[in-house]
Amino acid sequence: MSQRTDRVIVTGASSGIGYDLAARFLAEGSSLLINARDAEKLERARERLQGGRRVVAVAGSVAESGTAGAVAAAAERAFGGVDVLVNNAGIFGAKPFLESTEDDLDRFYATNVKGTYLMTRAVVPLMLKGGGGSIINVGTVLVQQALKGLPVSAAMASKGGVHALTVSLAAELAPHQIRVNTLAPGFIRTPLLEDADSLASVHPLGRVGEVRDTTDAALFLARASFVTGTTLDVDGGYSHGR
Repeated sequence: MSQRTDRVIVTGASSGIGYDLAARFLAEGSSLLINARDAEKLERARERLQGGRRVVAVAGSVAESGTAGAVAAAAERAFGGVDVLVNNAGIFGAKPFLESTEDDLDRFYATNVKGTYLMTRAVVPLMLKGGGGSIINVGTVLVQQALKGLPVSAAMASKGGVHALTVSLAAELAPHQIRVNTLAPGFIRTPLLEDADSLASVHPLGRVGEVRDTTDAALFLARASFVTGTTLDVDGGYSHGR
């Protein structure tokens, strides 16, 4: 496989989907800026990646307005620009609709929608200077296909906003050769998903997803030059039949 020289930002990169994706980009030759809200976990991730100067870490919650600017500025200083942004940072949680509070809704909105929006807004000027780029927003198949017994209305209200943002920005930024797509995982084995294998049966392929599955899909979206505005389900067939 030929080496790539993409300049990549991955948020939520200290573990799970984000870390695996960062590791694959690095292995394929990319320069990498990783972000997560927990500075200690992020530094441990940077050390595990063993990428030397090709890996820059900037800690901070994407829900905080200053984080996006700090990330973009660091990427410009270190790499001179950005080719790929993966808005992976996000939060998720289940709670019955009538028990969900305004604080719950605000918390999901701040990280999932506002965080994605602000990070994208900070990075797009760098992509404009570079003549284009690829933005991948991480959503979920649960926006399109709910699961009985999993009450996640507050989280889905925010993730639905991420999906809608993808469609709008894909159209607006297409003339500038900036592609925007959504990666929509099903149930993936990560530290956030307890007892993952108990959910295997909801996927027609008969297993839960692994982080390598989301990484494969994200790499495709990062480099598929004629794909924009789409949602790529990585869900073992969950959204199409059970």
